[in-house]
Amino acid sequence: MLETPSHTRSAVPALADIEAARAVVSRVAQTTPLETSRYLAEVLGSDVLLKLENLQRTGSYKIRGAYNRMSRLSDEEKARGVVAASAGNHAQGVAFAARELGIKATIFMPLGVALPKLQATRDYGADVLLRGHTVEEPLAAAAEYAATTGAVLIPPFDHPDVIVGQGTLGLEIWEQAPAFDTIIVPIGGGGLISGVASAIKQRAAAEGREVRVIGVQAANAAAYPTSLAMGEPTKISTSATIADGIAVAKPGILNFEIIRELVDEIVLVTEADIARAILVLLERAKLVVEPAGAVGVAAILSGQLGELGTTVVVLSGGNIDPLLMQRVISNGLAASDRYLKLKIMLPDRPGQLARTAEIVAEANANVIEVLHTRHGRGLQLSEVELELSVETRGPEHRAEVIARLRDAGYDARLAQD
Repeated sequence: MLETPSHTRSAVPALADIEAARAVVSRVAQTTPLETSRYLAEVLGSDVLLKLENLQRTGSYKIRGAYNRMSRLSDEEKARGVVAASAGNHAQGVAFAARELGIKATIFMPLGVALPKLQATRDYGADVLLRGHTVEEPLAAAAEYAATTGAVLIPPFDHPDVIVGQGTLGLEIWEQAPAFDTIIVPIGGGGLISGVASAIKQRAAAEGREVRVIGVQAANAAAYPTSLAMGEPTKISTSATIADGIAVAKPGILNFEIIRELVDEIVLVTEADIARAILVLLERAKLVVEPAGAVGVAAILSGQLGELGTTVVVLSGGNIDPLLMQRVISNGLAASDRYLKLKIMLPDRPGQLARTAEIVAEANANVIEVLHTRHGRGLQLSEVELELSVETRGPEHRAEVIARLRDAGYDARLAQD
């Protein structure tokens, strides 16, 4: 079993430990598909393979680490029960593993947790307690619960058994994929990429190959660039992100050491990048992927990656709230220049609204929402403000719609301008 890192000992788990864990994890985890993406291959300029952990039991890779950790508990520890804190995927992984192992599980979740994630955790048999509005508050509550009741705290990423369990995904990819050059993995606290990089790098070294490992973080919650620059795990102030599954303010201690040693590059993606990636996966691959799980695709679409050769992208989870999905699709359409919101000042006389709608229709675009008001700030008594939401086919079509309105004498401006 992995020990706490020191100046003389690497934190990287032994390949033999990861291989042993695979026999354990395979009791519950499915071997998820590895599929090609022609669309992303065209964008990247080399073959792209998608590892579909969004199709894993419980909807994410988290079951691997949770089950491996809990399977190693003694009978006495199992009798005390387990406790965890999570906004979603780790909660479901722990709840599912506890059910399979016959262990009582208590899960602390934030008050604003998405209803599907809350219900799924309860359906797996866990007792769910809601605390606070951020992940930090449930974490503190879970630690206090463990201290007062004796329940075993199951951490989401910073534990040797969890890292080794997540590493089984790397072994699976190695056996499924043809010779690949690069693997792209989401990073939150670092549990997944720590395990995957440990397995992949050691397998590659044994065969005399080199495989590049790239981690991806949401720009609004990117603790690793700062921590790596500081030389130690460093807590940052995060901003709101749709990728809540990787919104971690401070890297894990073990995870940081492994990532510093094995991960070749870390890139950041914006909220618009992530929304666009979810939309591409829906439309092109027919896959439902949560924001945190789509950041690898977002990195490809962002255009910031150079020549990578054959590339594997881990889609780490598919648990997305339908209400969030609705908002993400709208944002993804806007990021792809397929959703256009315009403000147009019109003279206050009959027929103007109908004429603007006619011009949009003549450009083969579709008006999906209209706001027509006489009471906007700065309007003259003889003016009205029209706000049009228009569905377009992409950047060129978007420009055509605007040009047609302006050619007809209307001052059409982007609503965010």
